[in-house]
Amino acid sequence: MPIDRSGILLAIPVYNEARHIESVIGEVATCARDILVIDDGSTDDTPKLLAQQNVEVIRHAENRGYGRSIRDMLRWADFDGYEWLITMDCDEQHEPEAIPDFIEAIEADDADVISGSRYLRSHDGDDDPPVDRREINRRISRELEERLDLRVTDAFCGFKAYRIEACRDLRFDVNGYEFPMQFWVQAVAAGLRIKEIPVRLIYNDPTRSFGGPLDDSSNRLESYLSVMHLELSRCAEKLSLQSRE
Repeated sequence: MPIDRSGILLAIPVYNEARHIESVIGEVATCARDILVIDDGSTDDTPKLLAQQNVEVIRHAENRGYGRSIRDMLRWADFDGYEWLITMDCDEQHEPEAIPDFIEAIEADDADVISGSRYLRSHDGDDDPPVDRREINRRISRELEERLDLRVTDAFCGFKAYRIEACRDLRFDVNGYEFPMQFWVQAVAAGLRIKEIPVRLIYNDPTRSFGGPLDDSSNRLESYLSVMHLELSRCAEKLSLQSRE
């Protein structure tokens, strides 16, 4: 069933993206009516360039992390009465021309979370991901399947669509790049319907920093697993109920 585009909010987290912000928003505006940008404490020209765009902006006074930006997007979408939130990155690794694929998946009305996967299907011109990132993604995806029976092929893709009503009662407190670990556990515990759709695998900057200790792949994996295991413990009762249904 066709969905009213006024019920969809397209949101983009940015941090020092002056190089890409104008081109990405220009392309996104051809596919989305309502656009929200979370400026996570940028120190370059990003705030000035955003002021010239026809978008809503939430600006963090300091860098608070990727997870905090997603949490703010979900709250804003709920507060403003949107039915769906589509999130994508601003580093030109997510193609705006894929937005209609998410809208088509939304219109199928058979999922609460639609997650892009860079590994579900190969595309001509796909890039090779950094080895450590691919291996961590595999490890985390495998553990999500083993512990939650969640079969996702890409645990970290930020190109997603969230049904706001389905996510309303989820409670997040993770601010950093570990946020997907908390999200996946809570989504399964809440019985959300999850599906993946293929998106292109693009790595414009394989050396891009995660910041601080997370630039070390072993630290990053340990941090992801720590958040996942903590959330599994927190949600143990709900997960047990889900497994009985």
